[in-house]
Amino acid sequence: MAARHEEIADELRRAIDREEYAVGSLLPPETDLAAHYGVSRGTVRQAVAALTAEGLIGSRQGARRVVLASRRSQSFTELRSFAQWARAMGREATGDVVAQEYRPATKEDAGRLHLRAGTPVLHVLRLRGLDGEPVLLERTVYADWISPAVEAIEPDCPSVTQRLYDDTGLVFAHGEHLIDAVAAGAQDAELLGVRRTSPLLRVRRITTTHEGRPVEWSDDRYRPDAVSFSVHNSIGNNALARTTSHRPIDQRTGGD
Repeated sequence: MAARHEEIADELRRAIDREEYAVGSLLPPETDLAAHYGVSRGTVRQAVAALTAEGLIGSRQGARRVVLASRRSQSFTELRSFAQWARAMGREATGDVVAQEYRPATKEDAGRLHLRAGTPVLHVLRLRGLDGEPVLLERTVYADWISPAVEAIEPDCPSVTQRLYDDTGLVFAHGEHLIDAVAAGAQDAELLGVRRTSPLLRVRRITTTHEGRPVEWSDDRYRPDAVSFSVHNSIGNNALARTTSHRPIDQRTGGD
């Protein structure tokens, strides 16, 4: 059975996710929270400390806590799979393969995956959902050395990342993401249940192993009401860089 401060922390997480406490707003004072939950201020402090450690709220001596992020946001400082992100929110991730086939690697595939042009690579179009609602289309190209393991995974597997780790020990260690917005084409609109030309959040990514070996590159398209990305930076550490819209993903730094 969870301790009372853990239960309160989880209730506060869910309230932040539901935007009862929006990003930038203040949490109620400790005395108010203690009265609301029927506990001591010390128990509330333990709950709040857990959320502070997770980066959901900020803390300053003598001041009320401010909400910094929700679990609906995906931080640039983290490398999570879609299923891991969904679980963090208490949601159920689903995945269904719409199309899957081998094709000769194009010049673009070869450059991003460090292969020779013409090498057979696996292309997968996968529709991802949260609690059964479609929110993401993944168009992924897998390197030849991992393609057979991906091909063997059942089409409705909720977490390819976890399955590859379980089956092969593969760890997705480094990621580079290029984020912009695109209009939904006919296929995107039909699969995601939006109008054609609706804006979609696009994340083009490359993932590599610890050694920098490319595993996959992907064009992911999210419904705009489904996800946001958060940045926690400081003078000494900034994970976000601005680029012009025509810049390709840099092959020298590895990716997701």
